[in-house]
Amino acid sequence: MRGMSSGVSGTRPTLWAPSGSDYVGRMRLGVIDVGSNTVHLLVVDAHPGAQPLPASKHKIELRLSEHVTDDGLIADEGRDRLAAFVEECLGLAEDQGVEDLSGFVTSAIREAPNGTEVLHEVKERTGVVLDVLSGADEARLTFLAARRWFGWSAGTLLVADIGGGSLELAQGMDEDPDVAVSLPLGAGRVTRELLAGDPPRPDAVREARRLVRASIAAELRPLAKAGTRDHAVGTSKTMRSLARVCGAAPSAEGMYAPRVLEREVLAERLPGLAVMSAAERAGLPGVSASRSLQLLAGGIVAEATMDLLGIDRLEICPWALREGIILRHLDRMS
Repeated sequence: MRGMSSGVSGTRPTLWAPSGSDYVGRMRLGVIDVGSNTVHLLVVDAHPGAQPLPASKHKIELRLSEHVTDDGLIADEGRDRLAAFVEECLGLAEDQGVEDLSGFVTSAIREAPNGTEVLHEVKERTGVVLDVLSGADEARLTFLAARRWFGWSAGTLLVADIGGGSLELAQGMDEDPDVAVSLPLGAGRVTRELLAGDPPRPDAVREARRLVRASIAAELRPLAKAGTRDHAVGTSKTMRSLARVCGAAPSAEGMYAPRVLEREVLAERLPGLAVMSAAERAGLPGVSASRSLQLLAGGIVAEATMDLLGIDRLEICPWALREGIILRHLDRMS
């Protein structure tokens, strides 16, 4: 089987492509996204100047943040499972006809003292080079995806993304934001560090709310100086789940159905979420069993972000970091 381009490994040759002007610039791209909760493979058909069209998706609930030792190191089990899944992604990408495969990691490995060693081991076993994204880079690339989705008519955008390990905030009127901020307030991290128990104790919920709000308030100045925003956007699975719980359209209505998260409605729902067990939350519309434990933390972070930034509603964007990675890659191809 022919190899893929150097987005994966320098040892793999560039895939042969037929000649002819109709083929120029068109390709099937793959992105491996190693997050704190899940590892995704997204395959899209794309060419510069056109909307990337999803061809297939594949994921596992790896939860790297749960494979961490008391010293903050990624445990061998987590490293081995990551390497095995990357190898699996490589085979699936080849089966799907992917011509260029890239991969990236976010906070779970970025913050681990042995993150570099884990990535080296993955490369040795699979040939795949996984790039480390900074929190600011995550914010910028997610902002790019939202800008392309909503277009220039949206004016100055503020984009909020809640991942498993971090909260990203970005604002600006161009494709590169004027401000890009990353905070250690991901839904998985807040759950693990501040909301023990199922459900957590009321005093733990109050303390989590206080600490989350204090952390966000400490980083508001750059966003306040960025000026007035015209449009506020939320991205990520957590935001989509919260919006669905608060009455947004189900996924069955497609990616183009308008969806919003209203702060007032979310604030009303939070007390009920706080007294539910994870199993009970999993019974809510749009909430998967794998995400149900983190839903309360995500709601606390989302509501605090909206309140402190004076946002009444977030419009949910179906594109986020993975799409931003693909769009940036296409820009460089151009």
